[in-house]
Amino acid sequence: MLKRLKPSPLPPIRPLPERAATGELAEIYERTKRGLGVPWMGVVAMAFARYPSFYKTFWKALEPVAATEAFVAACQDLRNFAEMRAGSFSPPPIKTRLEDAGYDAAELEQIIACNEVFSAGNMPYLLMASLARTLLEGQAWTAQGEAAPRSALAAAGEHPVLMEAHHASPDTAALYADLRETLGLPFVNTDYRAFARWPSYIAAAWEDLKPVIRSGGYEPAAQDIHERAVELALGLPNATGLTPDALEAAAAQDADPNEVLAVVRLFQWLLPGLAFNVAFLRAQLVTG
Repeated sequence: MLKRLKPSPLPPIRPLPERAATGELAEIYERTKRGLGVPWMGVVAMAFARYPSFYKTFWKALEPVAATEAFVAACQDLRNFAEMRAGSFSPPPIKTRLEDAGYDAAELEQIIACNEVFSAGNMPYLLMASLARTLLEGQAWTAQGEAAPRSALAAAGEHPVLMEAHHASPDTAALYADLRETLGLPFVNTDYRAFARWPSYIAAAWEDLKPVIRSGGYEPAAQDIHERAVELALGLPNATGLTPDALEAAAAQDADPNEVLAVVRLFQWLLPGLAFNVAFLRAQLVTG
């Protein structure tokens, strides 16, 4: 089984934002979103796309797999598992607190809808990162067999509105700094920047989530999600027969393969925790 591993030192992450993508890169971004059934480019995919030969080779193999019922089922299985593990920590309900602060029903539904984008959409990105790391570390992707094409995907939701760091108030900027320090990351994931559209909500939700992240039970939960993701990813059919050697050769056209591997390892490490965190925040919103 692939070990959960955070690279040290952390590699530089240079994703090109969607709004800045043009030409062939913009087309790749659209194909990625359409193929995964998500309304936004995750930082993981934008960071991978910085290595164009690597990403083209990898996406050529993943795209037909993402179009299968097997992939949809794996994403749902992974989401259910992440929500089960997060739920075992008994996330405290937050809706009443938000209502007392002045949030109305429409605003609460907007927050829940925003969370749904990431509750569903983080799963294909986690499977993507798990497959990429497995291959770059030399482990063969051996699952074979025909997989039925997926039925039409439900609407993935709208692209979330993001509170970027340069838009943030001092309080939100301080929260972002706390997020980075607590999570051990050099950037703030898209999810939190989307939730920060409602600053008083994310501040209250983070106050509940932060001690869980620092607790002794958090890492075992993230490890469990990691293991389930790797198992599900490797069980998907390798429709194009992509090999570790082919993917490493493609990465070598862009940079030192070890640099690409470090970037892949970082996202494959952080995404299980992110899946847990978003599931925890969802449980706060839909219970109580």
